[in-house]
Amino acid sequence: MFFNDIFINNQLITMLSLLYKSTWFFIVIYYGIVPLGYLTKWWVTDSDEKMKGNSTILVTGGAGYVGSHTVVELLKNNYTVIAIDNLVNCYAKDENEKPEALKRVERITGETLTFYNVDIRDKEALDKIFKKHKIDSVIHFAALKAVGESVQVPLKYYQNNIGGSTTLFDVMANNGVKKLVFSSSATVYGNPQFLPITEEHPTGQGCTNPYGKTKYFVEEILKDLCSSDCEWKVILLRYFNPVGAHESGLIGEDPAGIPNNLMPYISQVAVGRREKLQVFGGDYLTHDGTGVRDYIHITDLAIGHLKALEKMLQSAFNSWKAYNLGTGRGYSVLDVVKAFEEASGKTIKYEIVKRREGDIAECYADASLAKIELNWTATRDIYVMCKNTWNWQQKNPKGFQSP
Repeated sequence: MFFNDIFINNQLITMLSLLYKSTWFFIVIYYGIVPLGYLTKWWVTDSDEKMKGNSTILVTGGAGYVGSHTVVELLKNNYTVIAIDNLVNCYAKDENEKPEALKRVERITGETLTFYNVDIRDKEALDKIFKKHKIDSVIHFAALKAVGESVQVPLKYYQNNIGGSTTLFDVMANNGVKKLVFSSSATVYGNPQFLPITEEHPTGQGCTNPYGKTKYFVEEILKDLCSSDCEWKVILLRYFNPVGAHESGLIGEDPAGIPNNLMPYISQVAVGRREKLQVFGGDYLTHDGTGVRDYIHITDLAIGHLKALEKMLQSAFNSWKAYNLGTGRGYSVLDVVKAFEEASGKTIKYEIVKRREGDIAECYADASLAKIELNWTATRDIYVMCKNTWNWQQKNPKGFQSP
């Protein structure tokens, strides 16, 4: 009995000793090595570090509507931004100054960015930028984008959108930069074969306008690049109809000349710059005869580009992947008019005219893949889209040229 007691006591002492040592080991790990790891980041891969925003992003078309809002999100997340734009659809007091949109982006974020007045078809100018800066990735917005105009002057769209893109990709490859988020479009799906549209919907079949065809052709070029060179990483973002403005009212959509898109046209009617809205087509097979689209708030869309960039910079990502960005709900032209009247308290005069060549009846997204793989979903509804647009237009009745 006596020896049994000694044996049990020895076992207990051994167990307590192991527990004591284990406790100290845990304390050292938790309070010593873990904080040291966070401070030195020795366990973080290069790709994971870039996901946190410590990289330089070239944004083509960075002074445009979608580009400027995306630059806001990039700067907010500690990315270094180099924006290029040829000022074809944005306002600058002088061609040697930053466009007004980007000056206001800096006001919103409290951060600075680098800007170059460069056309993406200018290979020599592009190459100088890539050699001057250590660029990690590119977000490519630069393109002509008016559906109706593309039908009238298709060669202009093919030269700019396709020719400019291939020049950009060539310069990127020559400088060892092979990571790209491409601003594509739902127009690549053509006349929808089913709704809502998923990423499995055929592309390039029955594209109804040259603008949509340019987006489809550029997608195919990028797919071929990825097939030919495994170092290329590409995300194609097929989005639907961006509307709205930054909640500050400092930046928004400010098209040159007569607006080609619905929301800026409505807001210009509301503020008195236009007499009335022209609604193209009142005989579509929709609930009120007008075209139905998936409208997405510009800030939701900008955040979608940020999420896509983070996905692409993960070490596990390779080749290419396409994602729809939309709300999954369609609104007709007259639905948007009604929502804008509610948000602004203004009556919007409109007339229904003949259909515009290249338009389709309905188009809206299934964006569930982006929710699953990008952790992204649109959160702002049509009322917020209209409210933010009206806030922007009230504060800037003449767009970026307002005093």
